[in-house]
Amino acid sequence: LFPYTTLFRSRMWVKQADVDDGVVPGVSSAEEQRVKELEQENRELRRANEVLKRAASFFGAELDRHYRK
Repeated sequence: LFPYTTLFRSRMWVKQADVDDGVVPGVSSAEEQRVKELEQENRELRRANEVLKRAASFFGAELDRHYRK
């Protein structure tokens, strides 16, 4: 099992190096890292938006209650 795993990882490393060098088509390591960073930022922004929506809803309801009295 161990030699097969090492061989497989070596092949994957060589393949990724070829992609990074532009020898074969594919997504480079830098592009893949950038996509991961953008996806993480997107998740964080979605969470922040959800918090802001809930806060706006809460404070809007509070203001509405004060004006109806």
